[in-house]
Amino acid sequence: MSQISDSFDAPVQRLDVGGYSLAFRDVRPDVDNGDRPTLLCVHGNPTWSYYYRSVAQRLGSSYRVVAVDHIGCGASDKPSQRDFQYTLANHQSNLVALIEHLGLDQVVLLAHDWGGAIGLGALARCRQRFRGIMLLNTAAFPPPYVPWRIAACRFPILGTLGVRGLNLFARAAITMAMDRNRLRPEVAKQLLKPYDNWNNRVAVDAFVRDIPMSTKHPTYQTLVDLENTLPSLAEIPSLLVWGMKDWCFRPECLRRFQSVWPSATTVEIADAGHYVIEDAPEETLDAIENFLANRIT
Repeated sequence: MSQISDSFDAPVQRLDVGGYSLAFRDVRPDVDNGDRPTLLCVHGNPTWSYYYRSVAQRLGSSYRVVAVDHIGCGASDKPSQRDFQYTLANHQSNLVALIEHLGLDQVVLLAHDWGGAIGLGALARCRQRFRGIMLLNTAAFPPPYVPWRIAACRFPILGTLGVRGLNLFARAAITMAMDRNRLRPEVAKQLLKPYDNWNNRVAVDAFVRDIPMSTKHPTYQTLVDLENTLPSLAEIPSLLVWGMKDWCFRPECLRRFQSVWPSATTVEIADAGHYVIEDAPEETLDAIENFLANRIT
């Protein structure tokens, strides 16, 4: 596999959602790709569309690749929490709006971290547009556990000071989300680039606080509803690529998906961490390419 560039040069495009600018990249083959699907890449926290640059570089000449920046992330607008409710349900609705705006059809979802719950929620609302699912270290159900390192970021006042003031959450992810390798300095710099001050870290903090710690949290029911939907998606061809050294989305999460999608193709990468596409790029991209060639018809 050729070396993946540290830059993502696809131009930023924008869609107005509720008065805010939702940024996305849309990479298209130079020639008609026939009935090949469109890859819809949905990131988590604290990444952004840059996380999928290798997918665009490896597969963009054969497949249309659309990578979104959630509101508050990447190149999208970053309104305050007073002006925008950073909830899972709202991120799902924004993604549906993008799918409909672009008229996407024959879509294969590629999602990581929070992107799994966001992307699968959007898929459930426009099921007829999708042909496949590819998940990387994620979840789509109320969390079976919350690691102490994340729970600490939710402490009143102190948690927000750490996440937004010192950028502790995003900075920690640069090293703690890897196991086999270390991020190259330029990649780490790019991952942090959109989150360079207090205001621009609003979504990083909001995502952490949107993790339901009790049944009374508004996102708890959103996740329950999504989990109840998963069995109905079992007939959709699916790929599960997992970095097995992930301390956040541990192998228990993988097993939950396998239990409801028994026909899923699974690729377990024993020594990769949470940022699996950065930690084990060749295995992850090979798995994606092989799945698209052999399972998506």
